[in-house]
Amino acid sequence: MNAITVIFLVCYAPLWFAAVRYDTQMFQQNSYRMSRYARWYRRGNDWVRTAVTAALAAASLLPFVARTGYSCIVPVMLFLAWQELRTVYKLPIVYTMRVRRLFITAALLTAAAIAAALAFAPRYMPATALGLLVFPIVMSAANLLNRPVEAVVARWYYNDARRILRSMPDLIVIGVTGSFGKTSTKHYLYRILSEKYDVLMTPGNFNTTLGVIRTVREHLKPHHRVFIVEMGAKQSGDIREICDLVRPSIGIVTAVGEMHLETFRTVENILRTKFELIDSLPADGFGVVNLDSAPIAANAATYRCPVASYAVDNAAADYRAVNIAYSPVETTFDIARGDQTRTHYATRLAGRGNILNLLAAIAVADRLGVSEAMQKRAVRQIEQIEHRLSVKRTAGGIAIIDDAYNSNPAGAKMALEVLREFRTDGGRRIVITPGFVELGARQYELNRELGRDIAQACDMVVIVNLTNRDAIADGLADKAFPDDKIRKVASFAEASSYLADLLRAGDTVLYENDLPDSFK
Repeated sequence: MNAITVIFLVCYAPLWFAAVRYDTQMFQQNSYRMSRYARWYRRGNDWVRTAVTAALAAASLLPFVARTGYSCIVPVMLFLAWQELRTVYKLPIVYTMRVRRLFITAALLTAAAIAAALAFAPRYMPATALGLLVFPIVMSAANLLNRPVEAVVARWYYNDARRILRSMPDLIVIGVTGSFGKTSTKHYLYRILSEKYDVLMTPGNFNTTLGVIRTVREHLKPHHRVFIVEMGAKQSGDIREICDLVRPSIGIVTAVGEMHLETFRTVENILRTKFELIDSLPADGFGVVNLDSAPIAANAATYRCPVASYAVDNAAADYRAVNIAYSPVETTFDIARGDQTRTHYATRLAGRGNILNLLAAIAVADRLGVSEAMQKRAVRQIEQIEHRLSVKRTAGGIAIIDDAYNSNPAGAKMALEVLREFRTDGGRRIVITPGFVELGARQYELNRELGRDIAQACDMVVIVNLTNRDAIADGLADKAFPDDKIRKVASFAEASSYLADLLRAGDTVLYENDLPDSFK
């Protein structure tokens, strides 16, 4: 191996690491599902890297480039690596054991390809090395090779978690799922039940089978009496898989809406998948469903266990929030159950969506014997959850409504309701949003509808990113929203910079959704 080859490979190493790390990061953000990752890639999200690395691979084949010791492409390689490695992402890669195994396999595959090129066609080694980075070839091949190992590892973890759960036969397992509202409901339920029980809930976004397994193995202890399991789904069968593991006796379905239509295709498929939780409950179990969610209200299925319903608007619900009153410091409401009414629940939470989530938690609290006094104390003390319709005020008198986490059409309508009702004392109402994603064929129309709703709720709008820019702008135009009150920016950082010199005391800003790095 001559000096030129050594220099090339030393400079190639950081570019390889940067490229494979990015590919793996996007693969991780797509839930380690190659079909989802392939859809993301086909949307053209990685075309710049593809074009540049392809050009470098082609350039390395030119005789004059080889004669210069690749001195004209090495600086470009280093610059690309530097640019990628210095980029700060909203969701940085998490170096789990699976990711580490993926990197090791990818490195071995790359080393083998380069060694083969050096042995049989040294002239084409640089082109081979760079060609591996044109598409996510290395990461994809490593994932394919690792599948048998990952299956064995996953099965071992699954069986170990099941062993732990079976060793706790008296554990009350509560499943919480829904198109939106499940994380907030999980937190509120945890706080209320903690008045009486020793409770564990799945942390953060650990709402997949592997996330639940990790929670069981690392956090579930013999002293826990209640285990609250958030259950997410990207395709049919996901909820059933979690239920088969944890065997819940209580289940909450918070809502069914138009989310992840790219994989589910129809709202009916989403409904069936969410209700895999209710279907899994035993005959002596207890289900809780939201009748303000139209698909749930229209669902005529019968269940083998008792099911209680809750709502704000639907008079047929078993639990109804009535006499809702908003003030700058708290929200108060009463709960109607048949011909009985419990009065004066008070919370620092804002919005109809949060009242619905509290109702679901209260229904379960009743089932588990948590007294009304305990419920009221917990509801009053519940803290706002960051990025989920949380409200805070700055020292300069500006109100921030943060609904930036994983927005959806129904949830956005509720957030805009809060914005419309918010007392501004003469200030302006401003919305910052990139719209919704993963809605398949309905994405344009639903984002256009978002634009129409925004036009009726605010004085100014900042549209972030390219993905839904035209759809939201068209919706605003449908309602004759003034063009000079619309700002289009490439990122939330640019939006914040724009607003920094614009905001004044009394203004209210709603942050509605924040797309992950995998969307432009």
